[in-house]
Amino acid sequence: MPNRAERDPKRRRIGIDLHVVDGIFQGSRSHCLELFSRVVALSPEFDFILLVGTPETLLSFSERFALPNVTIQRMPARPAPARLLWQLPHLAREYGLSLLHTQYVAPPLPFCTTAVTVHDVLFESHPQYFEKSFVARSRLLIPLSVRRSAAVFTVSEFSRKQICETYSIAPEKVHTIPNGVDRMRFFPGNEGQQEVQALGLQPGNFYLSVGRLEPRKNHATLLRAWAQLPRPRPRLAIVGQRHFMYRDALDIVRDMRLQGDVVMLEQVSDACLPAIYRHAKGFVYCSWAEGFGMPVLEAMASGIPVICSTNTALSEICADAALGIEPGNPSEIAAAVGSLDLQAGLRENLSRRGLRRAEDFNWDNSARIVRDVYLDRIGSLPSAHSK
Repeated sequence: MPNRAERDPKRRRIGIDLHVVDGIFQGSRSHCLELFSRVVALSPEFDFILLVGTPETLLSFSERFALPNVTIQRMPARPAPARLLWQLPHLAREYGLSLLHTQYVAPPLPFCTTAVTVHDVLFESHPQYFEKSFVARSRLLIPLSVRRSAAVFTVSEFSRKQICETYSIAPEKVHTIPNGVDRMRFFPGNEGQQEVQALGLQPGNFYLSVGRLEPRKNHATLLRAWAQLPRPRPRLAIVGQRHFMYRDALDIVRDMRLQGDVVMLEQVSDACLPAIYRHAKGFVYCSWAEGFGMPVLEAMASGIPVICSTNTALSEICADAALGIEPGNPSEIAAAVGSLDLQAGLRENLSRRGLRRAEDFNWDNSARIVRDVYLDRIGSLPSAHSK
């Protein structure tokens, strides 16, 4: 870790709360790793204080996190109240931050300017897919964070519109920074066959779905659709860690006797996941609601055809590059999988469209937007140490 005493006290310091990197694999975790590894590289005029429980995760993900303008501060995992009321304000004062950027919720007394990324407000529009305590907490804290912060970021135009309409926020305050895809990791080809075989999967002969085991991801309907496919059924691999109400999906696998057709992969590393994508025959995403839907983009960049729900932000992300389905209709999902399985021309067409669509999403473009907003919000402000 760089010596704090060696830092120029006149340089603006930006703190980034990256506690989500220490949690379960999900879209916001990937977002933070991919986006901020680029933001720090594109912004040499700022010093960044990255707040995370496991610095090793950042350093193993990208060498950009070891740049001279980066300090990684170990922030031990604490319950949200302790992190928001004590840890983050304490570190903001200790480091003399000009800006603190958090995910979803900003501290009520941050001792500096704040920016907040709100990936979605689905807990407002689709509360039935979340735990009641999460909905209550989010409805209390996120509106306050959005209104008090100098800038708000989100990942899709769908979410931007929802945030502005739900909280009566001026559109110019909310900045869309779409998720991207790392084409050094997600790309078509034959690389990684042995890794896929080691998981008990036959390259090119299985379908894939990626997402935490929770009600909103709608594994239940996907599994019921799989049970409708004629035998011998294609193999389905579901990559996702257990979240709340995860047993519903596991029970359906048992009750419908799908154990031989469905494999649950709960512990897949960042390094192995791209190989699973590129060797799948197709990707199926039946989510009830998404603020973006990063797995869909990763599948497209991997060159595999996509079947996807046509709701919320998913229609915005997929455009015409996916085979659309109604997520509540298992017969429609089964028919789509059957068509994809039997029609090589359909698979090739969707693969080409997906690759073209994935090119529209670029992490560097979103990182530039973040940098520009930082410059606009604190570029003319004196640093805390120079007052």
